[in-house]
Amino acid sequence: MSGTEMAYLYIGASAVVGLIYGVVLILVLARVPVGEERGYHGNDERHLKDMIGIKTETKTRHNHHTGETDTYEEEVGPYHDSWEQVVWTLNKIATAVSNGAIAFLKEEYKILAVFIVIFAIIIATLVDELGTFWTTGAFVLGALTSIVSGYIGMKVAVFSNCRTAYSAINKEHGLTRAFRVAFRGGAVLGFILTSLGLLNLAILLSIYHYFYLNDSDENDIKRQETLRKLYENLAGYGLGGSTIAMFGRVGGGIYTKAADVGADLAGKVEAGLEEDDPRNAATIADNVGDNVGDIAGMGSDLFGSFAESTCAALVVSATSPQIADNYVAMLFPLMISATGIFVCIITSFFATHIMEVDKPEKIEKTLKYQLIISTILLTPALWALSWYILPRTFDFIDIHKAIECADKIVNITNTDIQTCITDNIHLHDVQYWHAFVCIICGLWSGLIIGFITEYYTSHSYSPVREVAESCRTGAATDIIYGLALGYLSCIVPTICLGVTIYFSFKLSSMYGIALAALGMLSNLAIALAIDGYGPISDNAGGMVEMIHLKKEVRAKTDALDAAGNTTAAIGKGFAIGSAALVSLALFGAFITRANLGEVNILQPLQFAGLLVGAMLPYAFSAFTMKSVGKAANQMVMEVRRQFQEMHKNPSYEPEYEKCVAISTQAALKEMILPGCMVIFTPIVTGFLFGSNAVAGLLAGILVSGVQMATSSANSGGAWDNAKKYIEGENLVKKSDPSFKEIKAAAVTGDTVGDPMKDTSGPSLNILVKLSAIISLVFGGFFAKYGGIIVA
Repeated sequence: MSGTEMAYLYIGASAVVGLIYGVVLILVLARVPVGEERGYHGNDERHLKDMIGIKTETKTRHNHHTGETDTYEEEVGPYHDSWEQVVWTLNKIATAVSNGAIAFLKEEYKILAVFIVIFAIIIATLVDELGTFWTTGAFVLGALTSIVSGYIGMKVAVFSNCRTAYSAINKEHGLTRAFRVAFRGGAVLGFILTSLGLLNLAILLSIYHYFYLNDSDENDIKRQETLRKLYENLAGYGLGGSTIAMFGRVGGGIYTKAADVGADLAGKVEAGLEEDDPRNAATIADNVGDNVGDIAGMGSDLFGSFAESTCAALVVSATSPQIADNYVAMLFPLMISATGIFVCIITSFFATHIMEVDKPEKIEKTLKYQLIISTILLTPALWALSWYILPRTFDFIDIHKAIECADKIVNITNTDIQTCITDNIHLHDVQYWHAFVCIICGLWSGLIIGFITEYYTSHSYSPVREVAESCRTGAATDIIYGLALGYLSCIVPTICLGVTIYFSFKLSSMYGIALAALGMLSNLAIALAIDGYGPISDNAGGMVEMIHLKKEVRAKTDALDAAGNTTAAIGKGFAIGSAALVSLALFGAFITRANLGEVNILQPLQFAGLLVGAMLPYAFSAFTMKSVGKAANQMVMEVRRQFQEMHKNPSYEPEYEKCVAISTQAALKEMILPGCMVIFTPIVTGFLFGSNAVAGLLAGILVSGVQMATSSANSGGAWDNAKKYIEGENLVKKSDPSFKEIKAAAVTGDTVGDPMKDTSGPSLNILVKLSAIISLVFGGFFAKYGGIIVA
């Protein structure tokens, strides 16, 4: 068996094993009963009846001493007559959430299907040579893979949330069982997405190599140029993934935050209800939004990062003569991801079989250890891979100048070819361990960024507690403190990214940047698992509240949800950090394709592009946040109307479907404008002003977008956890007269932060990546036809 066959076998085996592991996890989840077995893990009839909440009614009484009338709550009996009724209600809610999520995604995917067709025609017309569809085919496959990955993740999430809720009911092992169900649900998303993405990319690469390459290339330089063009066409795969991610993140973010903000303002602030109170008509829409935004959206987002960083590494690697002559070394970027899948499978066993989560304080620690263990295990594994696969030394050449040199020679010989290559080397003697250092810089930077994000967003630490403390003086100081926290949280991640970029570029140029991005994404399966865990736990807590179980059960799901909020923030930090590295790697590939050589920001065109690019994240955030505001306004009005109906008629049942319809219509309508702005701005800029303007545009988007995404996500996460810290009676007790006002201030801050952390913030990292991958794919078009206004 040849080295190439062994490499493909290793990549394919890792992808297949990852898919099988995901299927096994689904089968394990399917064994968790939802009411079919009353004795599930030790439950007994008496315990189950004791878990049913007690219904109360608000009554008035006249105080003879003061002459005033006051209200009080009187117990009138259990909410459910039997445990079967509890189970029936749980399944009813789970079905409503599942149907709402599926209905939204179907409508969203209909719109995306039209977009895929239209944009595929644009690519075929402007990018591919007449009669060929190399980039177009890769784009369609990438888009479809992103859709399938997001849909599978969403289906597993809605399959897992009710099982997490039911597991939490267990008398002795409820917390442990519920944690394992939620984590396994997230792990299915992680392993199926990474494995499916890697498998499809490997198959596409092998097909393109077979049909695209030929033996008619005259010399090594021409062969390298053919390879580079092949990988530039392959970049369409990443473009497909990121365009779907953009619409998925924006649409899902608008959906979930319209429902969340509406539910909080009308339910918590005005009506004084608890989180997920079933009388609040927006609760189902809120739970649906967690799945379509945080599960399907995040899955598509990180799939795009993986595809783009791999494509960028392949494009740049084609400019190395030693790597281009060694096809196994060319597959090194894919083998990094393959190694990550194997390591992540081992790591996941620590959460499900080794570490016992029997106390609330162990939840967050176990999830954090997943990142630590995977990072530690990957370090020696990636060193061994670098040592075994890469050439001991390799160079990078300026491929365009080498081709110009070769074209000037009439009867070229091998000596002439080697002279042209040697004369145009721009980076000499890169060692295999240089590449390893680049990968490790990205891997460990991701871990540090994750921990810094946790520090600024978890109420276990002082920054969030300071925000909570500021609520004593009202919502204004809460918002001021939260904004300041978000700005401060940019410092350490930016320094980490700066150090990673410096050493990676110094050691291996743009190839090092691409490897650093792949290093940060090497434990992607685990990062997605702990990120998917959060929405599943959140949904489970909502279901427990909506079926009126006692606080003992809700305390378990609240503990799971609190850790999920922190891990979600870590996931967002991870996504933003990887987006910065991926974008820079794609930027380097674009510079190569557009034959710009270098970018001088002191030139007027580049500097003008820089300023416009720095503005785009602000314009994009304005569109998305305003969309959430408009939809939330409709949601508040609808929830208020239903509350009024309840006061008139006590038997009135909430009309959840009307709130679901408001979120669905708003998300589908409002996602189009910001998505199209991101996609077409680089294309229009390149066509009108040329590649130099696009280079400035990308630099501005990268520098501005990363900072804004980090501060938005962390401010929103801090406000959310400050609210939970106050609701947990850690600041003042509920009996304190000031509790209601302090909580109202915290909820107001949380509603301001909701679209920042779940709509505009997460979407900004896709803005950064998508602008770069579009520029790379259309770089040839810009070089040929761009600059019609400014040459």
